[in-house]
Amino acid sequence: MNRRAGCVQKKDLAVLVLCTTFLLSALGAVGEGGRNRAREFACRSNVKQLSGAWLKYAEDHGGELVGGNASPGGWVNQPAYAYTTEQKLDAIRTGLLFSYVGDVRVYRCPAQEKQEDSRQFGLRSYSIAGGANGEIWSAYVRITKHSELDNPAARYVFVEEPDPRQALRGSWQMYLNPKSWVDPVGMWHDTKSTLGFADGHVETHAWHDRSFIEWNLKAMYPSVTFFYGMTPPADEQNDIDYMARGYPYKALR
Repeated sequence: MNRRAGCVQKKDLAVLVLCTTFLLSALGAVGEGGRNRAREFACRSNVKQLSGAWLKYAEDHGGELVGGNASPGGWVNQPAYAYTTEQKLDAIRTGLLFSYVGDVRVYRCPAQEKQEDSRQFGLRSYSIAGGANGEIWSAYVRITKHSELDNPAARYVFVEEPDPRQALRGSWQMYLNPKSWVDPVGMWHDTKSTLGFADGHVETHAWHDRSFIEWNLKAMYPSVTFFYGMTPPADEQNDIDYMARGYPYKALR
């Protein structure tokens, strides 16, 4: 056997293996990217359905907004003790929006990780902003009618929200004057979140401020203790300014 030919064959084989490995890696990356895009699309579809149900409820009730507090009698009928999977399902099914939605799967982002312990398993990924007839809050006066929204296309209602306690009671809150964070957001789409607006449209919003992203990651993947409430540094105001501008409320207190 020609030694030189054997060396060439070995070199060609090494190049072939290297190219194959690279190709498989690239295909894997494309495949995962495709799955991520599919999850993001499904999440947008979920929020679109929830936003449509929210609008339909107001239409059927003379413009009155559904209770935005996830508690007994709210859009999700969430009692304080809802920790098992069946209790969480029952809270969704008996909530005021469920007859307009009809599918519990719509309430959960498919990109949110599933924990094995049912007590830590979030069946719901979305909350209503507190200013949209949510829980009473000291920072502002709530809106209770759709007509009270000054610019529905600029006011978000549904927010992706993680909860390390996996109870997800109440509504999504923040302070507006001075601005500071109270509740985290779910960044299940590569540091992006889905928001549903008061006119029914949906947006995927990309976050920018590092301190905000890191704080939310602690809530989403609670390997360490998570503390609610965070004031961003003076040079990281992009995200909090955006959410403050779009927060639905009637007036500041």
